[in-house]
Amino acid sequence: MFSKTRVTEPGPRNQQAIQPEAPHSPDTSHDLPATPTASRNRTAPSILAADLTVTGNIKTEGDVQIEGKIEGDIRAHLLTVGESATIRGELVAEEVVVNGRVVGRVRGLKVRLTATARVEGDIIHKTIAIESGAHFEGSVQRQEDPLTNGGTPKLTGPRVGG
Repeated sequence: MFSKTRVTEPGPRNQQAIQPEAPHSPDTSHDLPATPTASRNRTAPSILAADLTVTGNIKTEGDVQIEGKIEGDIRAHLLTVGESATIRGELVAEEVVVNGRVVGRVRGLKVRLTATARVEGDIIHKTIAIESGAHFEGSVQRQEDPLTNGGTPKLTGPRVGG
């Protein structure tokens, strides 16, 4: 009467029970992302090569790996700064991994400076890891949500003019 198999799990029984009228068409639903989050997790990161120099800001909802030189701010989901990279600007991402050089502020939920990292600037984070050998000059500040409001506290007070 009862089974340990959940209805949402794929399997021969469930495929026929869910889609009995379409056995003739190939099932490509496994190729399509169910949500935008799933799409972001399945795609490869954008890679900016070591011979590339960018002047300007970069913004993506996906993952990006920088190997070249960037003069500008970067916002991403997962940001990896390669060993050959030099970035002059603010980095904002849910997760930031620094292997190269950053001159500017770093804001992230998870920030990791590897042994080859060189950071000159403040780090605002929820969690941080700094490996032995990393070079860091600046201040470190923990915030519950470092991604919002530029890392500064919101000002609250009485409303004027109601």
